[in-house]
Amino acid sequence: MTDEEQQQPDEGTPEEQQADEQAAPEEALAEDAATEDDTPAEEAAAPAEEAPAEEPAPEKPAEAAQAQGKQKKEEVVPGAELDPIALEPDRPLDAEERARQEAEEEERARRERELIGEVDESAPLAAQPAKLSGDASYSATGKRKSSVARVILRPGDGSIQVNKRTLEEYFPRAYLQTVAKQALVQSGYEGNVNVRVRVHGGGISGQAAAVRHGIARALCDVDPALRPELKRRGMLTRDARVKERRKAGLKKARKKPQFSKR
Repeated sequence: MTDEEQQQPDEGTPEEQQADEQAAPEEALAEDAATEDDTPAEEAAAPAEEAPAEEPAPEKPAEAAQAQGKQKKEEVVPGAELDPIALEPDRPLDAEERARQEAEEEERARRERELIGEVDESAPLAAQPAKLSGDASYSATGKRKSSVARVILRPGDGSIQVNKRTLEEYFPRAYLQTVAKQALVQSGYEGNVNVRVRVHGGGISGQAAAVRHGIARALCDVDPALRPELKRRGMLTRDARVKERRKAGLKKARKKPQFSKR
């Protein structure tokens, strides 16, 4: 065997050469894929190893948290963001407005007098107070709504007892006190007789009207000349107005349930 033949490599058959050429690119691609797969894993592992472990934040004690909450509540002022209300200064009333207010006050006073049953104060009384004997006693019964008052008049200094209590104690409102002793005041017997009343039933307003009705009836027995004047002022008339009874299917006497069309 010559030297030239020994130096030349064995090329092999053409089929073997073609198979080697096809295997070469596949090996190159496998090597490239292996290198690409290793690099991201190494990069991801490197930061995980380099990043120091974060220490958990220390928890705040409950007292500090409560103190901070209180400070926040104190700092927040409710309604601080609202604009203040501007009050208009009081302006003087002109003549027309002043006259209108006076007319309203007069109308209100007139209605109150009508409620009490008062008439013109300049109207003369029926007669002067009569002198009563020491042992005289006059009784009468007054009614209003469901209240019934039994009244006894005796000579005295003008004291009034209602159910063994003073008038001011039993009727704390000044309006009701005025209604109860209206007949005595207008007839002139307020300081000349003592009044003892037993009243029951109804409310406090109806009882006051019943006391007035009973006193007026008793005064007619004391002095019959007072009857026309007390009758004219409406104190002897039994007020028959009472609360209307409830009807079936209604909420009250006339109030109906709400109607729904659908």
